[in-house]
Amino acid sequence: MKAPDKEQETPADPGPGELAARVGARVRAIRSRRGMTRKNLARHSQVSERYLAQLEAGAANISLSLLARIARALGVNVIAFLPVAQQAGPPQHEALYELIGTLTADQLGQAYRILKENLARDKQSLRGVAMVGLRGAGKSTLGSSLARHNQVPFVKLDETIARLSGMDIGDLISLRGQHVYRRFELQALQHAITDHRHAVLEAGGSLISEQETYRLLRQHYYTVWVRAVPEDHMARVIAQGDLRPITGAGRTQGMEDLRLILDEREPDYRLADYTLMTSGRSVADCVSELVRRCSPMLKASW
Repeated sequence: MKAPDKEQETPADPGPGELAARVGARVRAIRSRRGMTRKNLARHSQVSERYLAQLEAGAANISLSLLARIARALGVNVIAFLPVAQQAGPPQHEALYELIGTLTADQLGQAYRILKENLARDKQSLRGVAMVGLRGAGKSTLGSSLARHNQVPFVKLDETIARLSGMDIGDLISLRGQHVYRRFELQALQHAITDHRHAVLEAGGSLISEQETYRLLRQHYYTVWVRAVPEDHMARVIAQGDLRPITGAGRTQGMEDLRLILDEREPDYRLADYTLMTSGRSVADCVSELVRRCSPMLKASW
């Protein structure tokens, strides 16, 4: 007779040190995806910046109550910080899940776009083109050019958020927190969908971290990921007079943080309908490609 299985720790089960490191990495990843500084997170969670640094480095033995405060400040469920086993799909879809597991990141993005084009979206509901990507990619320059070419409005969601909230974006996030900013961000997108039959929209770089808002954006707009190599992102932002990337710990730390943000956001950016790489190219060349690719999405003759 077979003896009952004993509850035991398998090699895959993380020890306390590894678990702390995984939780810390998840906190840092989610903070980076949302574009929130450690200083702002400390302010809104009432957890010291020094302790947050230790947590993200995997050197803190954090309590559930502190983790819950950090989760609230980031606008996520505390479960988002916990490493969990990947769930398998329904048995009838096993072959599909097995296939997905063999695809590269580029192939996954291509497969998603094919499925979305053929199954998920009615083109009649499109309100135009939305530009997504990190600061310094060229969203404003290229988006405004595309809008002028097609004689449609160019809508910057951050400006709509500032108008709706009556506050500067930086002050809104710093003083009222991520959850309030995200609420206004969703309202701004809903206004754009309602107010403009066709428009070119510029989304904030971290909009993709809010699942429902990003889904709504992709449902109503043909999305373009405007991207660049990290060095170009940094140089362009600094050239615009924004010194945030090189303050605090210095430019080296700023570049490290920038790379982390790009790595964390890339899977979501890849859900866009089209990717436009701007590094090593002239503005005119990028505008020409964008016009060829996206102008059909801005016509009212469907």
